[in-house]
Amino acid sequence: MSLLRQRGQADSGKVGMVELFFDLVFVFAVTQLSHTLLKNLHGEGALQVGLLFMATWWVWIYTVWATNWFDPDKKPVRAALFALLAAGLLMSVSIPRAFADLGWLFGASIALQQVGRTLAMLGASRGDEAALRRNFLRITLWLSASGALWVAGGLAAPQSRMAWWLAALAVDLAAPMLFYYVPGLGRSSLADWNVDGSHMAERCGLFIIIALGESLLVTGATFAELDFSAATVGAFLLAVLGAILMWWLYFDHGLEQGHHRIVHSDTPGRHARNNYTYLHIPIVAGIIIGAVGDELVLSHPQHGNPAAMAAIIGGPLLFLCGTALFKWLAQTRVLPPVSHLLGIAMLLALAALALPLHLSPLLASGIAVLVLLFVAVWESCVLR
Repeated sequence: MSLLRQRGQADSGKVGMVELFFDLVFVFAVTQLSHTLLKNLHGEGALQVGLLFMATWWVWIYTVWATNWFDPDKKPVRAALFALLAAGLLMSVSIPRAFADLGWLFGASIALQQVGRTLAMLGASRGDEAALRRNFLRITLWLSASGALWVAGGLAAPQSRMAWWLAALAVDLAAPMLFYYVPGLGRSSLADWNVDGSHMAERCGLFIIIALGESLLVTGATFAELDFSAATVGAFLLAVLGAILMWWLYFDHGLEQGHHRIVHSDTPGRHARNNYTYLHIPIVAGIIIGAVGDELVLSHPQHGNPAAMAAIIGGPLLFLCGTALFKWLAQTRVLPPVSHLLGIAMLLALAALALPLHLSPLLASGIAVLVLLFVAVWESCVLR
């Protein structure tokens, strides 16, 4: 009996409860990433956390592709998701010490999830169409190559670990763009990436909810430990409003536009790769960095440093850049939305002037939130 999803049925693209259960691990992973960045708020720390985030995202999005092809209600697929959940928990545990004494665990858990999943897909597709099996074989070979680099980096000395893992990440990023080309097997085609657009859009939207939920949890937990004052209450309200506006900018129009585009496209695999696999990276990263900025404003509303300002302004800026590109490709416009372009320009101006004008973290956060509000109101008025 085939383990593939049966396309064309009314609920064929429905997100299963086991997929939501699997996502709980990534709530923990996002929390680990934001806390690690908060403790290492400098250039090298930001680069390290960025790499760890990319590895984490790549594990999650490949699993989304897998469950888009395979039915998670089938017991073998469900068992594979449980195994990935356990490995993902080990990966999340090792994030804060991935560049210290637990690099071996992070590298091994990444390789185990990526290679193990594709081997399971290859085995589960036995008896299905040959083109699909060749596609899974190509993916297995590419992820085996990057998996070896992840493991090697985890076993290497901490000072050389970054080089190994950057090479692994380069392989992971290049693979879909090169259509998993393998000498002798050729490359995959867009027809091989026949995804269910509704499922892909919903799954990525749920990850945005995970990131926003973690942002609110961090805000609430930090605020609960502080003495109430005008500054801390103001910082708390700004953090909550910022999260609401990010939700608004993504879900009020962006999710619907992206969903319509991928569902009605003749090449849904192209949009699944470009709009969801790649362009959701800056959106999620912006939310995580924004959560770090919110915690810094809560803890030190009146006194900041360049690193803190980078997080306070950089989070909304990165999020807005990602949503602008996402909506641009979803609507095939000549340019990204004008409202988003103006918002990006204003945030860049804020970043350039924040330090020379000696803006406090609270004031910088307030201006950044006002920019998000401006963009959201403009877009809503125009589309209405």
